[in-house]
Amino acid sequence: MHPHIRLFCALALLTGALSAQNPPTKRPARPPAPARDPHTPGYVAARELPDGAVPAATANGNFIIGPTYAPAPGMTVREGVPQGDVHTFVMESKDSKIYPGVAREPGTFAQPDPDNPGKLLVRSNPAPYKRTVAVYVPKQYVKGTVAPFIVGADGPDKLLFVALDNLIHEKRVPVMIAISIGNGSGDAQGSQRGLEYDTMSGLYAQFVETEVLPLVEKQYGVKLTKDPEGRATMGCSSGGSAAMAMAWYRTDLYHRVLSYSGTFVYQQWPYNAETPHGAWDFHETLIPSTARKPLRIWMHVSDRDNLNTRDNYHDWVLANERMAKVLAEKGYPYQFVFARNAGHCDRGVKSATLPLALEYVWQGYRK
Repeated sequence: MHPHIRLFCALALLTGALSAQNPPTKRPARPPAPARDPHTPGYVAARELPDGAVPAATANGNFIIGPTYAPAPGMTVREGVPQGDVHTFVMESKDSKIYPGVAREPGTFAQPDPDNPGKLLVRSNPAPYKRTVAVYVPKQYVKGTVAPFIVGADGPDKLLFVALDNLIHEKRVPVMIAISIGNGSGDAQGSQRGLEYDTMSGLYAQFVETEVLPLVEKQYGVKLTKDPEGRATMGCSSGGSAAMAMAWYRTDLYHRVLSYSGTFVYQQWPYNAETPHGAWDFHETLIPSTARKPLRIWMHVSDRDNLNTRDNYHDWVLANERMAKVLAEKGYPYQFVFARNAGHCDRGVKSATLPLALEYVWQGYRK
């Protein structure tokens, strides 16, 4: 078992024991997030586009879209466009050396540590899981050749496969493999999904590299590039922050990042003194204090995106605005889209922008 996971399981059992005297509590209903104004003082200056328009795929910077959304032309199945083959397989926790499985106890939620409100106590225990992995292989792929690829969280992602069919056919992106990986179940602190996606480290990238990609190559006869310029990550919500973490901590593996409603907030658990505010540390300390890395980033947030007022580190809109600000200050190539009249991981926004996002994030790729 990976040493980080041994430590995690010990912490899970310990925190469960510490809080065992507290009965499960029902989480109070959270009111819908208010719509935030993209021109709020302190937010990045952004160009407001006409309703229905999206930025050019070659444009860097900040943009405001909406309030209505229609699927982009590349988001429908078209006659005459070759459709890639989609294969699926299942991975079980018992076969993983990195993620043996954990789950938060039913009906329990993270609670602030009375001795340190910056930490959270969670009742969770080791637990098995299964995950589905979908592998998209375009018709244009030549067997035996080395191909670029994109790894996506919370799969299978059927919208991604449709978009790639059209974009590859139109030669707007390279001929690539897509690996859309299901999460290990649950959400947020104490869950398998939370451990995978919200942990600030390269561990999830290591899991993909050592336990997922070899199976993809072996089972479907594809060869995946080792060149980080030919590797992209993507995700929504905590999957978006995971995509960023994969590239940030393992820049030797990934140079391209695509994030919808990225959870660049404080969701990490167990506590880590190196990143005490979890993914909020991306824009608070890590990006500002680190020399620019060879990353190209596409990001989105919605005006009614998630907001939790329990502390100062759970405003998804503010977090993404801050990400855009520090990326600009460090000179990163990025495009940030603020969507009016939309919610967290908004499907309408994704249908309107995914072809753009993919084309933007793959700009400059040369075999």
